[in-house]
Amino acid sequence: MEEIDVPTHFLCPISLQLMRDPVTVSTGITYDRETIERWLVSCNNNSCPVTKQVLLETDLTPNHTLRRLIQAWCTLNASLGIERIPTPKPPVNKTQIVKILNDAKTLPQMQLIKCLKRLRSIALQSERNRSCLESAGAVEFLSTIIKNYNSEEHNLVIDEALSILCHLNISERCLKNLIINNNGDEFVESLVQVLKHEKNYQSRAYATILLKSIFDVADPTQLMTSAKLELFTEIVKVLHDQISQQASKAALKLLMELCPWGRNRIKAVEGGAISALIDLLLDVTEKRACELILNVLDQLCRCAEGRAELLKHGAGLAIVSKKILRVSHVASDRAVRILSSVCRFSATPRVLQEMLQVGVVSKLCLVLQVDASFKTKEKANEILKLHSRVWRGSSCIPTHLLSAYPSS
Repeated sequence: MEEIDVPTHFLCPISLQLMRDPVTVSTGITYDRETIERWLVSCNNNSCPVTKQVLLETDLTPNHTLRRLIQAWCTLNASLGIERIPTPKPPVNKTQIVKILNDAKTLPQMQLIKCLKRLRSIALQSERNRSCLESAGAVEFLSTIIKNYNSEEHNLVIDEALSILCHLNISERCLKNLIINNNGDEFVESLVQVLKHEKNYQSRAYATILLKSIFDVADPTQLMTSAKLELFTEIVKVLHDQISQQASKAALKLLMELCPWGRNRIKAVEGGAISALIDLLLDVTEKRACELILNVLDQLCRCAEGRAELLKHGAGLAIVSKKILRVSHVASDRAVRILSSVCRFSATPRVLQEMLQVGVVSKLCLVLQVDASFKTKEKANEILKLHSRVWRGSSCIPTHLLSAYPSS
């Protein structure tokens, strides 16, 4: 293939890619709009990448002359497979978005859906647009729509509103304002109602991701008061239905965030979390997902109700033990901690016998012989010593592993 000599002034100074929408910053340097906006907004920088000068003004001035030169160069090199870049549309500004939002407040349902689709299109175009939507009040507007249109017949409106909110990548500051100024509990309740629409998988996924974002920035009091049994029940259903990998991870992270506070562990157990997590663990192959599941199980097994549910599940002890030394040091550590909670507080004769039969004790002996973390080995050693009178002389432990059994 013939090498194409691209004039250097046609390239973005940051990424060395062909400029599609050249703009000039206050220092006089020209960049591609998408690249410099990503630098200023996503990376939270306020300096010119080339001169390192602080940009007192972040206005971007279109460089029409350079854009026409690039388009002419593309046309001249069309025979080499170079496509002419289109003339970019002028970017939307805050005033335009405010007008769209104000007009939307009085629209009937069908026109409102069209308006929301337009907002989604704007949000998907660039990071700058997403930031502009947030600063214009789109987050508050969309959250109000979700609260007001929370019924089955209006789910198309909710679908669009949720989609936009998720694509906005809402800032922490805006999320906190949403909780404080717009009755966060009411918005959380609206999202929980969305989760109840069992056949609407996409909206349930968006609602789960938004709930995770909200509780990430909530204070401990809100983590205890806003997290009702109904929330845990619906989050568990998201895990059970395996709507999407992204939704499942958001649900697991949400449970991790909520479970340490107040009576949330018990609520999660009552919502069916233990059974759902074990069922997931039986099928999961992805490392991070496995670590998240074991993390949540570790949290839940710190209460008697959680341990009881784990032991009630026919595969509970076996699958937790199986993940030791098979996934990662983190997964092994969490699995051993789960077994430690069971052995310290729920070790009935039946449980201790089951741990022998399903290979838990053999796996703990193996931990002491291989390259596991110091904390994991220490915890395994404690468990084996704790019940050495019951386990040490058992024929269930292979001879080559029995030699690793710690002395009392």
